[in-house]
Amino acid sequence: MWKKSLILLPAMLMLAGCATTGTNLSAQRQLRNASNLYPVEAIFDSRQQALRWDSVEATVIVGKDSYPMRRTHLMRNRWEGLITVPAGVNSVEYHYKFDFLYNDFGGPKKGSASSKTYTLQVID
Repeated sequence: MWKKSLILLPAMLMLAGCATTGTNLSAQRQLRNASNLYPVEAIFDSRQQALRWDSVEATVIVGKDSYPMRRTHLMRNRWEGLITVPAGVNSVEYHYKFDFLYNDFGGPKKGSASSKTYTLQVID
């Protein structure tokens, strides 16, 4: 029984050391604009050494809507995008989702991470 536990130990240690986070860089309050589009920006950090940085795709999720984000020029871990806040709505909650591949025995595996929820207030 303990031999089986030893086999799983490296995998458990690898997962424990893979802190992956999404950090919001966006203003929490923005002035209302005519387009109803508001910029958001995030940093994706990971200590997972097997992460394939070129595979990271970021999305910002507002309620049931999701908006793709694009990588900021010259930075591999910074993402930007636009979210829609309809006229008459004064605040929305959103979070970031990061999908990626990481190297594992037998080939690449899919992974994902989500940030905490943030609130954007739109000021008239």
